[in-house]
Order: sequence, then C-alpha cells, then structure tokens
Amino acid sequence: MKIATHIVSALFGLLFLAGGLFFFFGTPPPGPPEDSLPGKFMAAFGPTGYMSFVKVCEIIGGLLVMVPKTRNLGLLVLGPIVLNVLCFHGFVVGGGWNPVHAFITVAPLFLLWTERNAFIKLVTR
Repeated sequence: MKIATHIVSALFGLLFLAGGLFFFFGTPPPGPPEDSLPGKFMAAFGPTGYMSFVKVCEIIGGLLVMVPKTRNLGLLVLGPIVLNVLCFHGFVVGGGWNPVHAFITVAPLFLLWTERNAFIKLVTR
C-alpha cells in the first residue's frame, strides 16, 4: 500500500506541477470559443490575475504532495482546486469527463484515505 501511495502522490503532484508550470512557461492551448459559456467564464477570470494565483497554488500544492512529509499539507492546498476543476467541468462545461477528471477525483480520495489518521485530528478534539 505504501508503494501505491507514493506512485499516486507522485502522479497527482506531477499533474498539478506540470499544469501550473505550463501556464507560465508553455504555449497556452487554444481556449474555448469566446461566445460559449466556458469562454465567457474564462474571459471574466483572465484579466483579473485569478488564474495566475490558482496556478501558483497548483505548483506549490503539487510539490508538497510529492514529498511524503508534506503530503497532507499539499492535499489541503489542492483540495479546493480539485473541487473547483470538477465543478467547472460539471456545471460550466456541462460534462465532457475524461480519464484525467477521473484521476483527479480518485487520487486525492485515495491519498486522503491512506492518510486518514492525520486528517481525523482536524475534525475531532
């Protein structure tokens, strides 16, 4: 189980690390059409700098998740981002699930389950 946890956390962390770094240093992929609902959503957030903040949090969270000692802190940083990504694709895009969405849903749940003893302390006295 320990090896599986390390593999899943490395893949999960690399996914967010690569996404954040690609935002700053890569060529941006073509966005949705401007007249579509996702295009309008992204046009509203683009000029505000919100996506830059989210991508910095993704880089930090991805690095933290990959290191076993800081994995729990990384999960706390990436939790709201994962929820935001899933809600964006569920409500704004309206479906369009692919294996990456399944992975970013299952991987943090698996990691939370393996580290449940540390997270139990957050909800109990």
